[in-house]
This record gives sequence, structure tokens and C-alpha cells, in this order.
Amino acid sequence: MKKFSAYTWFLFIVLSVIGVFLFITPIGTDNGIKVPIAILANWLAGKVEPFIHWFAYGTFIIAALGSIIMHFVPQKGPRTLLDSIFRVHWFWTTMRVLAVVFASMFLFQIGPESFRSDITSGILIDPSSGLVTFMFTLFLFAGLLLPLLTDFGLLEFFGSMMVKVMRPIFKIPGRAAIDCLASWVGDGTIGVLLTAKQYEDKNYTGREAAVIATTFSVVSITFSIVVIETIGLDKHFLKFYGAVILVGLILAFIMPRIFPLSRKADTLIDGTTPPENREDVPQGYNAITFGLHNALTKAESNKNLGNVFGNGVKNVLEMWFAVTPVIMAFGTIALVLAEFTSFFKILGMPFEPILALLQIPEAGAAAQTMIVGFADMLLPSILGAGIESELTRFFIATVSVTQLIYMSEVGGLILGTKLPLKLWDLFVIFLVRTIISIPIVATIAHLLF
Repeated sequence: MKKFSAYTWFLFIVLSVIGVFLFITPIGTDNGIKVPIAILANWLAGKVEPFIHWFAYGTFIIAALGSIIMHFVPQKGPRTLLDSIFRVHWFWTTMRVLAVVFASMFLFQIGPESFRSDITSGILIDPSSGLVTFMFTLFLFAGLLLPLLTDFGLLEFFGSMMVKVMRPIFKIPGRAAIDCLASWVGDGTIGVLLTAKQYEDKNYTGREAAVIATTFSVVSITFSIVVIETIGLDKHFLKFYGAVILVGLILAFIMPRIFPLSRKADTLIDGTTPPENREDVPQGYNAITFGLHNALTKAESNKNLGNVFGNGVKNVLEMWFAVTPVIMAFGTIALVLAEFTSFFKILGMPFEPILALLQIPEAGAAAQTMIVGFADMLLPSILGAGIESELTRFFIATVSVTQLIYMSEVGGLILGTKLPLKLWDLFVIFLVRTIISIPIVATIAHLLF
């Protein structure tokens, strides 16, 4: 193996360990188990609470105006940072304008009640508890510090060792194991951000990135506790989380093999096809030594920490201006449909006979929660909290978490990245996951209750 300098070893070992600590290490807090990056984001969110909603509002306005202006300014020369942030399709420009409109309705309390309510746009931009306002602090730390996980060899090191597990079972690269772990211990949003960056860096094909983002960007343990407490079954948390893991693994095996994920192009972001042997261990190496060689090579290519920091700042700006307006726009629309219309209830009606056939008590009430989770993952537990049957409440909570895609956070985040997934893809994936989960979770529920 090639000899590397002590500085390269330092970059690989020390910075990767810091990355693991920040993004993957669970720490107990007064608000449950969190990873340090989320603790930092929460701390900063508390400090900036008096004005963060106005900062978010200003960002939406700049994003919308910048996008509109860029449509009338011809691109000259190579694509710049301004191009990357503001030169987007008219559809995304419209979403940015809607983000401004919806934020204005809540902040100035104007327009229809449904759009300026605490349970719709307020969930997203309220200064004390809004998801989008929290995203600004999370994206700041994640954007700046994510290179500790991605740029100094950690993924390369574990990738070669995990390929024999991840590739045949889940049809994704070995390096995706770190993405999955970051989601499971940290948060689904962290997993999506990590996946999106790996896709942009040409480490994943479109199909692989789509599979990882929609199959392994699971909600954190902390959020799972919130779900089970909301529906009033916190004493059964271990049963619930064990069921979530089991069903999640079954879905992770099935989803990459069926439509729509199986139809995604197996090409890199630039349209090229990666070599078939890109994860093969060459002669003279074993999985560990090859992983170490790849890791140190990666660390050596990022010796200039100034460039790495500069890329981190670029990541932050792109997430602030490109991702948060999309979450605001799609999240508000989804929550308005869920809270003020019968849209999701009507969509859930076909599930009533299925749940009755599976002998789920109060099947009619449970059926109404089957689709509403597409708007927000907590809504099914809120709606199901009044149901008497513990079996039914367990069923609703478990299905809601295994559905994985919800527009107020992960779904909106995915749409704001360059991942090859459209709104229709996300709804189909959500629906397929729901249909597969229902009989499995029902069987588990009947065995446990």
C-alpha cells in the first residue's frame, strides 16, 4: 500500500472521529436522545429565536427575487455560486414565491385562516417551534461540518467492508451504511443531506441515491418516542420500535426491487455510467486494507482545509436558499389539505375494508390516518390518540413511522435537493410502503396485543 504522510493519517483519523461524534453518537438530553449536531442546532435556535423567523422570511424573499431575476439574465461562462442558488426551473421559482406568500400570511396574520394557522404554516415558521426556522440552524452546522463525514475517508473506509452486505441485500453501495446510521441515530434530514451530497459528488447513481433517501432516511429514535407518546403508548416503546426496525428492514429489501425505485436510471448525476467493478477489491488487498487505502487517498485529496471550509459555506447557502423555501411551500400546502379539507380522509377510505379484513378494531377511524401521514408524520398519531383500542393505536403509530415520506420535512427536503425524485415519485413510494406495511404491522400487532 502507498505510504501516506502523518498529516494525511491525522486528517483521516481525527477529523473522521469528530464527524462520527457529531453526526452519529447518541447523547441523552432533557429532551430525549439526540446527536451533538442536533444539540448544537437546538442551542443556536434558542439564541436566535427572537429574530430567526424574520431571517427565514428575508431568505425566502431573496430566493424568490433572485430566481425571478435570473430568468431574464443570460448565463455567461461557467456556472457560478449565484447560478447554482438562483438559476432554477420556473417550477422551483414558483415554489419560492409561494414560500414568501405563505410566510407572509402567518407572520402578518393576513389571508385565509387555513394558511395562517398555527397548525399549518405556523408548524413551519413559528419562531419558537417551527420546523423551517430550526432547519436554518441545523443546515448551518450540517453544511459546515458534513465534510467531516464525507471528505476525509470515513465513507471510503467502511464502504469496502460493508459492500458485501449492502449491495446484495439492499442494492446500494457499502458506503451507504454510514448514511443509514446517521439517519437512524441522528435524523432523517441528516441522512437526506448526506445522500444528496454523495449523489452530487458522483459517489451514488440516481437509482442508488433515490433508494437511500426514501428507504434509509428513517426518523430518529427521539422522534419515534414523540410519536408513541402522542398516541399514548409510551409504555410499549420497545415493542413499537422493534416493530419499526423489523418492518423497515423488510421494506428496505423490497423497495429497491420494485417500481418506482427499480426504474430509476443507474447513472451518475452527469449522465455517465459508473464502472461495474467500482467496489471490487483489487488483487493484493483485502476489504480492510483497500478501504484504508481509499480513505487515505480521499483525505490526501482534501489537504487544503480552506477549500473544504469554502465548500461547506456553499453547502449552507444552497440549503438556506434552495431547500428551506421548498419545505415551506410544500409543507404548508400538505398541512392545509390535511387539517382543513377531507382530501386525505377521502384517500384513506379504500383502506377501511382492508383494515376490517385484517381485524383491526375501529377500522374506520384507523383508515382515516393511513394517508394523512404524507403531510406530516405526527398527524396520524394525533388523529389516532382518541381511539380506545391499544392494538389499533399501536398499528397506526407503527405504520406512520414506516411510511417514512412526509412532506413537512423529509419529502420537502428531498424535493429541494438535486436527487432524481419528483413529488409523484414520493407519493407512489409512500403509498407502496403503506400497502406493504399494513399486513405486516397488523400481524405484529395481533401477536403483541
